[in-house]
Amino acid sequence: MDIQVADSRPVTIPNGTPQAAVEFHALSLQISESGTRLSDRRHRTQTHVSRWRALLYTVFPLLTAHQQHEAEEHQREAALLQVANELRTHTYHLESIPAVYEQLDVDPSCGLCTDEAVRRTETSGCNVVSSAPRRLVVRSFGWVFGGFNRFLWPAMIVFWLCWKPIGNPPQPGNLAMAVVIILVICLQALFGAGQEWTTHRTMHSITNMVTAETRAMRNGQQVQLAQSELVPGDIVYLRAGDRVPADVRLVRVSMDLRVDRSELSGAPDPTIGTTGYTNTNYLETRNMAMMGMHIAQGQCTGVVVATGDRTVLGRIGQLVTGNPADRTILQIEVQRLVNWLTTISLVVGTLFVVLWAVWLRPKYPGFMSVSDALANGVGVLVTFVPGSLPISLILAMTMVAKRMQRYKLLVKNLTTVETLGTVTVICCEKTGTVTQRRMVPTRIGFGDTEMEFDDLVSTCEAATVDALDVAVRRVHETAFLCNAARFDPTSMHLPVNGRVVLGDATDCALLRMAEHLCPLQPARRQYNTLLTVPFNLRRRWMLAVCTDRTKSAQSPFMVAKGAPETLLPKCTQVQIQNGEIVPMDHTRRSRIEEMQHRWAAQYGCRVLLLCRREYTESNPLSGVADSAELYAVACQNMCELCVVGLVGLVDPPRDEILDSVGKFRGAGIRVFMVTGDYAPTAAFVARQCGIITSTTVDGIDEINARVTVNKSEKRTDDIACRSTARSLLVSDSEHTLANRSSLVVSGPDLHGLGAVHWDIIALYDECVFARITPEQKLQVVEEMRGRKHIVAVTGDEVNDVPAMRAAHVGVAMGNGTQVAKAASNVVLLDNNFSSLVVAIECGRLLFINLKKVIVYLLPMTNLSEIMPSLFNVVLGLPIPLSTFLMLVINTITDVWASVVLIHEEPETDLMLHPPRNPSKDGLVDVRFFIQAYGFVGLVQTITGHTMFFLCLYLRGGIHPRDVFLAFNKWTDGYLSKSKAELTELVSVSGSVHFMALVVMQWANMFVARTRVQSVFRQNPFWGPRRNPLLLVAVPIAVSVSLIVNEFQWFNSVFLTGKIPVEFFFLPIPFAFLLVGLEELRKLVVRRYPNAGLARIAW
Repeated sequence: MDIQVADSRPVTIPNGTPQAAVEFHALSLQISESGTRLSDRRHRTQTHVSRWRALLYTVFPLLTAHQQHEAEEHQREAALLQVANELRTHTYHLESIPAVYEQLDVDPSCGLCTDEAVRRTETSGCNVVSSAPRRLVVRSFGWVFGGFNRFLWPAMIVFWLCWKPIGNPPQPGNLAMAVVIILVICLQALFGAGQEWTTHRTMHSITNMVTAETRAMRNGQQVQLAQSELVPGDIVYLRAGDRVPADVRLVRVSMDLRVDRSELSGAPDPTIGTTGYTNTNYLETRNMAMMGMHIAQGQCTGVVVATGDRTVLGRIGQLVTGNPADRTILQIEVQRLVNWLTTISLVVGTLFVVLWAVWLRPKYPGFMSVSDALANGVGVLVTFVPGSLPISLILAMTMVAKRMQRYKLLVKNLTTVETLGTVTVICCEKTGTVTQRRMVPTRIGFGDTEMEFDDLVSTCEAATVDALDVAVRRVHETAFLCNAARFDPTSMHLPVNGRVVLGDATDCALLRMAEHLCPLQPARRQYNTLLTVPFNLRRRWMLAVCTDRTKSAQSPFMVAKGAPETLLPKCTQVQIQNGEIVPMDHTRRSRIEEMQHRWAAQYGCRVLLLCRREYTESNPLSGVADSAELYAVACQNMCELCVVGLVGLVDPPRDEILDSVGKFRGAGIRVFMVTGDYAPTAAFVARQCGIITSTTVDGIDEINARVTVNKSEKRTDDIACRSTARSLLVSDSEHTLANRSSLVVSGPDLHGLGAVHWDIIALYDECVFARITPEQKLQVVEEMRGRKHIVAVTGDEVNDVPAMRAAHVGVAMGNGTQVAKAASNVVLLDNNFSSLVVAIECGRLLFINLKKVIVYLLPMTNLSEIMPSLFNVVLGLPIPLSTFLMLVINTITDVWASVVLIHEEPETDLMLHPPRNPSKDGLVDVRFFIQAYGFVGLVQTITGHTMFFLCLYLRGGIHPRDVFLAFNKWTDGYLSKSKAELTELVSVSGSVHFMALVVMQWANMFVARTRVQSVFRQNPFWGPRRNPLLLVAVPIAVSVSLIVNEFQWFNSVFLTGKIPVEFFFLPIPFAFLLVGLEELRKLVVRRYPNAGLARIAW
């Protein structure tokens, strides 16, 4: 592999075969083609036509899915061609580095000045990619014609036709119903638009809580800039973990630079970054880093060539036609419920019309006209579906997102909110997640002794490097030369422990250690670093090649640090405390290994081996000027090293971690530690954090033994039974705290494990995976997911990104790398692990409150409203509840209460219950319908009809037996009453029925607040679970009832009646009866949890 670093000549790199992302790959192919395939005029024409077609297909899906897909593909290709033509003219990757600086008019030594940056911002705009077009016209059509409104439009048309020409004579009530439905459609559309705008604003404010910054050169100094402030010509400095903030031409790279292009191009593996072009295609060359990519390894310097919408990411964003986001599990379940109810209403409505046509019309002529039959059938469709349910879902998720925002939780999309409530396993990183990321050196070891670091500092503190003892000087040199961290210049006036250090936690600790031993500022002037090979989890060491300027020969030497088990086999010498170098024999090697294990197991230390290699005779590093060659030579000579010392670093656990892990365990959630640290270190910290609590800890040997025993004795029943239960959390008495099983395994032990091994591992309550590579961390997540667990992964580094993306929920720490935060679904802005407890609790609360809303809506919108229509058709009753009054309940009186129920506090501590299984514990089930229809709905239906018959009897002297099977007898002269008198009685009784249902819904509103606990413990007026907004539903419902029943216009047009005063109060005892029956049911469920009533409780 020939890599050119100094200039911009072509670079030869073996090509891989990555699966490119569709848009990026298609765009790359377009750029590679010569010429254009379409003229600009034809392109513009096709673009306009395709836009109008898209609008037409959105509103009126007239074409087949295949034809619509072809039209959308045509639109995408036209836009793709335009972007490709624009990018063909870019030649930054082909120009030499000085030519790029000249073209962008920037001085490489001092960057842009502030005034020039302001001028360029005015010209090129902020470095922000515009969001997808809102397509207001299309969205407006969706608000008006989509959702529940798609059922209201046909109903409006039918009511209009029932007025004219079907109505004979035309009935003003049908016309009024058509107008009312139009008003309801407008209100639904306005509410949908307002809610979408509110949700968009809320999510926008949440995502703006994190401001990404980049290190750039301004006015000759390196400063931290918000990425939105970058302009073309800015010189930026990127390192591992940084997200590329704009389209950047690379001008200086480290030898190990790797750029992850997967988010933009779909390439599965990071690619080498160079300063010379590797391809004439602007998108394929390796000396360009585009916005959206990230630095996976190494570091680089680049000059910004495009920002905002002018970047490749911004241009590709214009190709996206705004496809709808994936629906959440709850959205799918709600939509399935609505579709199911809609299907039933269509069947029932059609059945009513058919019954009228084949039975009622010939047998009871005059009982029901054509317009009445159609209006009755359509009324079922209008009233059967709870129109406020989808609205309540969006409101619920938005409300929970706002609640999480108060706890410094950044939720990037509403999908995550519900998923958090179902999490069963949390895989957390050690450093920075459960610990404070404040590593401090506690122990120092040499070949013959060891000591506390504070003791070493008190005896060896010196002003210059040469004043240090020989042994300590070598430790000091290795600690700061083989180090990628640096002090923030603005904090240099502070004490060492108070200074801000930029870099990895380990490097920060070693840098402070070196500063304690001897000031680094004069020491840095003494040494020159020729090459740095950064640390990564795969090789587990870092290397630097340096020279000493004070020595005449300035012979290069190597310093290295890393994991003892990785570097120790490469060592042939060891330094003892007096500075003498002695050969590495078996005894000394064993002593170092024992020291590492003891420090890790007893003190929880991360142990690093510090090594160096000096050449006294021939030096292969001397005279090597090319960086690539020096890199190859240094890696080849990583042998015959000398151990100069061991350092033990301790990172204290977070204050809140012990309590948080305990809450997770109480909630049935297992917390696994997945770390790159040494196994004894990880086990020690895990015990400090409460992740491990058992006195006995198993290892890979116990796993293999159990597999062997089961195979040899052919005892497969145990594993089979456990495998069937592996998707569930073991919470029975067998797994108590006293005998909880714990497991600690290292990364090398995972090689070759089969499905049976993982079945056993997945049954452990407490797991620690140590010395894990990024690939193995991904494997752990995939194995848990394969066993039906809902997995959340926490992390803050580049190495955590693959696992975070593979998990159901990725959680990043607020002080993590840009890449980790970009790949996550949730960001803990305050770096507080306990905030994750709040997030999971919010996810569970969302699900429970939505169930409460549904159990409140279904009894009224289904059973209580469909039974009057059924009795009218089958039993010949005059319809007890008009379609208009049903619609008033659905769209007005019930909406406020359903929205307020979303804000309910949990009736019990949600973190004391195991997580729900989405595949088994759905939003609605048989028990749910028993509660809604067989209990609450039944009581409401009986109450409503009782009030109806009672009003007929008290106001008109009509006995219920005279009402049943009346059919066409209910007309002029029946029971010595005129038709006008009968109509008036039915109108008043129907309004009484309506009022009774409204009152019963007040009772239902209060009893729906709890599932098991007494409603009196969920006091709405005061206390921690108060919800005073519920009381507002009562005056709203009363006001609406008075308006639609007391105003003469409503009486004459919609045939409502003035409700007698006593019927405002007569339903109240029935409401108390419902509350009493529900309290009795909850009491039985609490006292007899295994009884039959408890088993069918919702």
